[in-house]
Amino acid sequence: MDAVRVALLREVLAGTQWPGAARRFAGSLRRSVLPAGGNLLLVGTAEYEPWHLAAHLVDEAAWSGLPELAPTLVRHHVRPGAPAHLSVGLGRLAAAGRGHTLLVVSPAEPGAALLERVHDARRAGATVLSLDGGDRELGALAHDSLSVPEDGAVLDLDTVQHLVGAAAGENTLPGQRGRLRLRDRLARLADQLTAPPPSRW
Repeated sequence: MDAVRVALLREVLAGTQWPGAARRFAGSLRRSVLPAGGNLLLVGTAEYEPWHLAAHLVDEAAWSGLPELAPTLVRHHVRPGAPAHLSVGLGRLAAAGRGHTLLVVSPAEPGAALLERVHDARRAGATVLSLDGGDRELGALAHDSLSVPEDGAVLDLDTVQHLVGAAAGENTLPGQRGRLRLRDRLARLADQLTAPPPSRW
């Protein structure tokens, strides 16, 4: 989803909680990774892999000048011969600790094995964030979470990931208060619209 579509989506959702909730959560993500210097780990469940969010965050990292936002995608199943950026398995979570941010995307129950790994990472000092379907155990482990329940929700988790990904690169100066000036926002939008698509994903 490009910047124009995200802007239209925000316009459609004006008056709902979602644009503000996505910006708040993206702010938590930004604050957790900026001091750490690029130790963002992104993991889904055995059934759901958040590669689309990974691609969006890579884009935002490049466009906003914040390389710390580019995540390492941690996968439950790594295929033989996969490129390096798609070859990081669950064992990577064992090394997560202070200075790392672990972003868990889980539309349904994450499963006991993943919860145990997330718990170990938190106990070792990692900051845990979750985009989830309302799982209580995962929510209890997370320092911050944004839940998108499937039953009766206006949006699905995939759409909320677009909002979070787009918001992650906003207000790019550390400690900056308030919104970017209109000229800066327009310049950033022009850069996004004219940049070639990433080839990694």
